Amino acid sequence: MQSDSSNTFKLSRFLNLNLLLICIPLALAARAAAMGDVLVFALSGLAIIPLSSLIGGATETIAEKTGPQIGGLLNATLGNAAELIITIFALKEGLVELVRASIVGSVLGNLLLVMGASILVGGLRHGQQNFERRTASLNATLVILAFLALAIPSLFDPAVLGHDAIDVGTHRELLFSVGIAAVMIVLYALTIIYSLRHPFTSPIEAEEAPHKPVTSTMLRNAALMLVGATIAIVVMSETLVGTVEPVVKQIGLSEFFVGIIIIPIIGNVAEHVVAVQVALKNRMDLSLGISLGSSLQIALFVTPVLVFISLLFPKPLLLVFNRYELIALATASVVAMLVSQDGESNWLEGAELLAVYLIIALAFYVIPGAL
Repeated sequence: MQSDSSNTFKLSRFLNLNLLLICIPLALAARAAAMGDVLVFALSGLAIIPLSSLIGGATETIAEKTGPQIGGLLNATLGNAAELIITIFALKEGLVELVRASIVGSVLGNLLLVMGASILVGGLRHGQQNFERRTASLNATLVILAFLALAIPSLFDPAVLGHDAIDVGTHRELLFSVGIAAVMIVLYALTIIYSLRHPFTSPIEAEEAPHKPVTSTMLRNAALMLVGATIAIVVMSETLVGTVEPVVKQIGLSEFFVGIIIIPIIGNVAEHVVAVQVALKNRMDLSLGISLGSSLQIALFVTPVLVFISLLFPKPLLLVFNRYELIALATASVVAMLVSQDGESNWLEGAELLAVYLIIALAFYVIPGAL
């Protein structure tokens, strides 16, 4: 009976998200008819939500065919496809500050919003929940290391610039960011190698019934869905990014708030829902794996990839964050590490994580647009 209700919940969530696909033609029509940047921005953002969910569903089907290790890597890599595409278009438009803010916002959202919501709802349903402390602690330690990799270029930036000519200082600044990006990608590759050689399956997952075999037809349909949804996200991302600057001016939000709060939620909402759903099923190892793993992938893979991609555009992406972004990253990293250390969680810890996220969101809401 519980399995049937779970399947019904998954189906209803899938159908509800798919209803938002109507926003794709509406966004294109609103853009063609010049019906207002705010409307186009809202419709484009809503359209990206079900598209990212379709990518996740197609990836899961392909992952069942490739096996748990390769499948998990595939899920992690494509899980942030929507946000990666959005930020690439933002780099193309020269919105470097927005991209940096979205990087910070993605990490904050995963460590505080997603983990907090998952622990809160899971704790309210099941009371105290347990998870494998070794894996969670390792991921939390990597999150701290990822924060340091992002913070060091910012802290050393004044010394790197020095008193030389502007072009000389900027060249060294770019070299510093590119070098650190290369190190971060190597570290990410090492974490993948380690996870493949030391896979972990929780007792709950081990007791579950095996999945239905994936047929060639299912695999082909999943591949077609993956390609189609990715193309649609490219179109919607270009539409969304094209309206960011006018929307910021019209509704009075700062670019930092749009990048740190709105863009990450749009790009990752489908993945966020999955993390909460599995927490409700008392699968906290998987839930924490989603939130911590996504944070690591944003910091160690997506960010350095964006650094290298930005070299193709006039304004390169430097790993130089302002002090407010660094404070937010440090806070989220430390709090997430503390929650992950003991292998236990309860609803109060989830509420605390959400409280920290709301405080940080409020801080970036009241900060003026120009710093």
